[in-house]
Amino acid sequence: MSVIVLAEHSQGAFKKKSFEAIQYAAAIAQSMGTTATAIVLGDAPEANMQTLGQYGAQKVINIADARLNDLHARAYAKAVIAAAQKEGAKVIVASHDVTGKSVAPRVAARLKAGMVAGAVSHPDLSKGFVVKKNVFSGKAFAYANITSDVKVVTLLPNTFPVKKGEGSATVEKLDVSFEDKDFSVVVKETNKVTGAIPLSEAELVVSGGRGLKGPENWGILEDLAGSLGATLACSRPVADSHWRPHHEHVGQTGGTIRPNLYIAVGISGAIQHLAGVNGSKTIVVINKDPEAPFFKAADYGIVGDAQEIVPKLTAAIKKFKENHN
Repeated sequence: MSVIVLAEHSQGAFKKKSFEAIQYAAAIAQSMGTTATAIVLGDAPEANMQTLGQYGAQKVINIADARLNDLHARAYAKAVIAAAQKEGAKVIVASHDVTGKSVAPRVAARLKAGMVAGAVSHPDLSKGFVVKKNVFSGKAFAYANITSDVKVVTLLPNTFPVKKGEGSATVEKLDVSFEDKDFSVVVKETNKVTGAIPLSEAELVVSGGRGLKGPENWGILEDLAGSLGATLACSRPVADSHWRPHHEHVGQTGGTIRPNLYIAVGISGAIQHLAGVNGSKTIVVINKDPEAPFFKAADYGIVGDAQEIVPKLTAAIKKFKENHN
């Protein structure tokens, strides 16, 4: 009766959010007096799967159908359900990302399970199975008690630090019979971003908005991000105007991130944007409008022209690094 967790990977390399979800599942399993089992879909090296034991998984179930190398929500849900039934799992965990949002509700519906999406705490088992989550675009918290026999939880990424331990998980193969309709969406090509830390895993993020006035001014943010080793992001109007690619869009309708440092340049801070970034540990806002709503959510604020402030900030960071190397 293990706790199972969907462990995502990219071409066999597991993601930080997967390690976090595994540790979260392992903590639940320990509280329940059971073990954590990771589910790996598609092709992945066995040696890589065994390393999931370093994050709390005692066992890995691999459903090695090559068609699962691309996200197919219906097929993923069928695979997770098959693994859950094999293990007799009462708790199913996934990351609250594109995959988790697509798969977890299907799994919950099929298993008639209660579900909490975007959990930010470990379940309180002293009062049932109570899970804390953000509500009202992150302005408040709700505590949901899942009373169903099977429980599904998606974990908001970057909620807990990942701690690598020791150990090795055993790997088992599981065959699942799929139908053609499980792969009704055809993936023609996948374009992956290279050379940058994915936004969902970035500890440092530099983000820009319409206040930069055009894509030709993005160089100052690229220099700042480069000096910090940060990942670039943007507001929705910037992505909609095609100044920046859509995978950089953060906010209620984009990505949800929780970095240690979020620097917002030329972003007013509408509630839709704050919903995606207000879990950041430290928020720095640079805006020439002193009445910009973002200043109310900021830990540090600078009122002024980004074209003047950002290059000076970049130069100061570079000088600091030179003096401390």
